[in-house]
Amino acid sequence: MRHRHLRTAALALGVVVLLDVLRVWLPSIITIFGRAAETPAELLGAFALGWFVLALAAPVLVRRLGPRPVGVVAAGVLAAARLALTAAPGGRSQLWLACAGLLAGLVWLAATAATVARPVPGLAFGLAGAAVGHALLGTEDLVWRGGALGWALSVLLVLAFLAASAAAIGWFPRPWHSSAVPERPAAERRSGPTGVRAWLIAGPALLVAGQLALAPALWSASYSYGYGTADFPGLALPPDGPVSWFPAYAIGLFLAAALTRPPSWLGRVVWPATLLAGAVLFAADRPGWLGWAYLLAALGLGGCFARTDGVSGVVEDSAADRAHKATGGDPPDTGAFRRAWAAVCGMVLFAVGCVAYYAAYDLGYANGWVPVGTAGLIALAAVTGPAQAAPVLTGYARRLTALMLAALALLAGEVHRPEHSVASPNQRTAEVRLVAYNIRMGFGLDGRLDLDALTRAVDGSRPDVVLLSEVDRGWLLNGGHDTLALLAGRLRMPYVFAPAADPVWGDAVLSRFPVRAGRTEPLAAHGAPTGAQALGVTLDLGGRELAVVATHLQPPPGQGPVAQAGEVAAFAIRYAAGRPLVLGGDLNTEPGDPAFAEFTRAGLADALVAARPLRTSPADDPRSQIDHVFVTPGLTPSGATAPRSTASDHLPVAVTLALP
Repeated sequence: MRHRHLRTAALALGVVVLLDVLRVWLPSIITIFGRAAETPAELLGAFALGWFVLALAAPVLVRRLGPRPVGVVAAGVLAAARLALTAAPGGRSQLWLACAGLLAGLVWLAATAATVARPVPGLAFGLAGAAVGHALLGTEDLVWRGGALGWALSVLLVLAFLAASAAAIGWFPRPWHSSAVPERPAAERRSGPTGVRAWLIAGPALLVAGQLALAPALWSASYSYGYGTADFPGLALPPDGPVSWFPAYAIGLFLAAALTRPPSWLGRVVWPATLLAGAVLFAADRPGWLGWAYLLAALGLGGCFARTDGVSGVVEDSAADRAHKATGGDPPDTGAFRRAWAAVCGMVLFAVGCVAYYAAYDLGYANGWVPVGTAGLIALAAVTGPAQAAPVLTGYARRLTALMLAALALLAGEVHRPEHSVASPNQRTAEVRLVAYNIRMGFGLDGRLDLDALTRAVDGSRPDVVLLSEVDRGWLLNGGHDTLALLAGRLRMPYVFAPAADPVWGDAVLSRFPVRAGRTEPLAAHGAPTGAQALGVTLDLGGRELAVVATHLQPPPGQGPVAQAGEVAAFAIRYAAGRPLVLGGDLNTEPGDPAFAEFTRAGLADALVAARPLRTSPADDPRSQIDHVFVTPGLTPSGATAPRSTASDHLPVAVTLALP
């Protein structure tokens, strides 16, 4: 394998490992350091940004000690942290391991940038490979998986990364070379600061790829949204049928655009416009536009990447550089130092974008500008790039890419396939077991994504209907998982999803009975920074119907959700239209509060009153009951419980409802 292809392979594998660590670090900042929004947003943001600011010292370290020793040590620490995170018990140890792995990854990135002047192929293959792997795992990270298979795959990934890195820097003997250090490719020898632009947008590109363009969970959510009907405006009701092939199209378009040499007019105009169009569609908060958003963003991101991979000038090696290389050392390349700075500064931009996006849900401003602004930076780099992009693929690399593109269609078939109804429409039932649960995006009190524990917490009550709050379907800040699809698959229950804060965060209803109709209604914010909605679905219980409403009320700072409670109660009564009704979820109010009284004033009865005190929060020391179930007269509740579990920061509530 040519030396430059070894560097490409090492960079691609390193990106996959770094993304694995980031998918643990990001939710750890929120759930462990942030403690479910108890930590002030300013302190959380400063802590998160501090690690990236600290990495700004990496280029100086690389310049003084050389990229090889720094890169070797950083790669070793990154690999060790990646494996340790799989074994970590969660909590503070997970947080600090993730921080150490992140810092090592940033230092490794700076060292790699100093030796790789043309990073686009490695970055593109790394982002695409991470997306394919995430899709094959159903969007559940490999780092969260234990067992023999999970550990074997993790070890293989880390060993492949370390082996490729060692080969790329010349640790392994290569008898086909005569002596000393392999000669750098002509483009690297002659171009001086070539690669600075590509390294600078690596961080913003990672943000756009993880949040939108190459996010498998977003594909899953978009696919299910595509089957809404006139009765389900904006709802996701998965039907029978094959999964979407769009993931293959998205990755294929991304790689094809990133690894080819387009005409100048195409790169300067079409690719930036395409990327911006995808980001704007995503920021528009329209669920039906998600599919187009990620396809356009994938194509535009790949094309803009290619535009940054040009040769910016001819700078021959100096006599000092040639003498330094003759001794087997790395030349004191000014371009290498610039690339190291660009790589770290690009990751600082990544961190700023993540913090700005998340802080909106504490501070109450519109965060749709974050993906648009990030895409704008990438588009600007492409527009102002060299007039002629350099060729990217040569020789067998072109054939390898063709094979990868062909294989994507097969890989896409492994993306999560939603479960479907298991109850017959003609099966008449006299009672329904219902569970309402705030799942905190799938993260337990220890800060780990443990879907098996979450499944046990729900399935232990043998539910027929499940109402879920804080459902995440692809937030990069939470690791990019489709938590709803993963949980529904384990429970073997189909779902209906309704967006609240944005198209991939909201509430859901899972049911063993067929769903016949549904509607979602956004709730007025009333000063609350996070959006809320009311989701109504109609279940067929074998000749009779049951109206179910799921919601998660968001109180304004320092107040109760009184206004939203009144809106939800009124919506539920209208939606039920005389049919038996059950309403539940995380209502962020306690019995006796004014918001709680809004439901009883509407004629609804507390289905959990017989089991009080039934405290549900916090899960490890429950002191308050803020999760509730209300019913209309005629439904008879019994067997109310709040099973103990630390799979979320809330306890689930379960109750059996006898139909009239």
